[in-house]
Amino acid sequence: MTKGRGVFITFEGNEGSGKSTQMRLLVERLRAEGHDVLESQEPGGSPIGLKVRGILLDPANSELSPTAELLLMFAARAQNVDQWILPALSAGRIVVSDRFTDSSLAYQGAGRGLGSEIVLETDRIACRGLVPDLTICVDIDVEEGLHRAHSRNRDTGATDTRLDEEAVEFYKKARAAYHRIAEEEPERFKLVDGSPSIDAVADAIWAIVSARLPRT
Repeated sequence: MTKGRGVFITFEGNEGSGKSTQMRLLVERLRAEGHDVLESQEPGGSPIGLKVRGILLDPANSELSPTAELLLMFAARAQNVDQWILPALSAGRIVVSDRFTDSSLAYQGAGRGLGSEIVLETDRIACRGLVPDLTICVDIDVEEGLHRAHSRNRDTGATDTRLDEEAVEFYKKARAAYHRIAEEEPERFKLVDGSPSIDAVADAIWAIVSARLPRT
């Protein structure tokens, strides 16, 4: 990390892993400790990105091609990077994002079969070398995660998104990709078991994150 630059932390994981809950708990803890935190979400983040998110997650858009999906993901990401993430990091803030390019490597690269090279080339254009300082991947069995996701949607009255409707094999490919990234980048990309209690997972994540925070 460059001196004076903020810290960029991302959360990854398959559907129903609990990553969004864990991200919220981490942000709350960081703020309670006096840190200035910018929360972000992908696809989305910026107002323009939120409009793109609507296209990507709408179940009616089942005909969306893998390449179009990838480019829309990175269009939203590029706007988010330019409008919110880079300015926040330059100001010394902590940025915590629900997903980033690792999601595209897992979902579009592996799940859709586009391959990592095209994802990384698109990332080079859209993100211009921005890589998270730390990525927390909440890891859970695919079938259990999907059961959680569908149960959550039923309980809240939410409609399953386009990605929620993918076959189990799609998510197994994505999970395997996450594990490969963890093997290739063990210092940045940390797998955290998402099967224990919410509090136990949160404590495991805090142990990792707190060791990376700048000393004040």
